[in-house]
Amino acid sequence: MAEHNELGKLGEKRAVKFLQNKGYEIRDVNWRFQKAEIDIIAQKGNVLAVVEVKTRSSLDFGLPQDFVNPKKIQLLVKAVNEYVVKKDLDVIVRFDIIAIYNNKGVFEIEHIEEAFYYF
Repeated sequence: MAEHNELGKLGEKRAVKFLQNKGYEIRDVNWRFQKAEIDIIAQKGNVLAVVEVKTRSSLDFGLPQDFVNPKKIQLLVKAVNEYVVKKDLDVIVRFDIIAIYNNKGVFEIEHIEEAFYYF
């Protein structure tokens, strides 16, 4: 399991760098509220991107974005509502997924904006 966590941490670092290169300001990483953890909270203009990072060593088990289930979405929604209230932000919230996977030794990054809706 330790190897999986290492891969996840590596993926998050790559995702942070990727977002910064796209002009996002990183507000928080691994922000927790109750049972939820938001991998990355980034802001660009008035958009607050709640980013779930999914890193896989291969695509053998399906696409990384297929691993975000409705329960997880519910937790993320609750958490980000708390975050926005706590920080008194006037933003549009968007849920993104950054999928990172190993493609024959090269890590590919895919940024899926508005990856899921929460209603």
